[in-house]
Amino acid sequence: QVQLRESGGGLVQAGGSLRLSCAASVRTSSNARMGWFRQAPGKDRELLAAINQNGDSTYYADFVKGRFTISRDNAKNTMYLQMNSLKPEDTAVYYCAADGRLRWGLSTTKYDYWGQGTQVTVSS
Repeated sequence: QVQLRESGGGLVQAGGSLRLSCAASVRTSSNARMGWFRQAPGKDRELLAAINQNGDSTYYADFVKGRFTISRDNAKNTMYLQMNSLKPEDTAVYYCAADGRLRWGLSTTKYDYWGQGTQVTVSS
């Protein structure tokens, strides 16, 4: 069983930045994929970015390309999401996820393990 815990959320003004962290209870190197999702009130959960086991391949949703950067440090069992140029429409609960299955590519939304989420609020 993998436990994930997000941190780094909060309130920020439009145009500002936040860095989210996702700490895993087991070695992150054992997870083939890790990803960041978000869910705004009344909307479906959406995939933002994903990263492969070694950290040398990434996927980004079009609407975050150029603004968000995903990374992972397997030595620290932690994944990150650097978010720049934040907009009010980025307001949501942000979740990290992990999965050890190799059958799907980085754009998949299939994940076995999920964190509890961290709130990000961007004021205008």
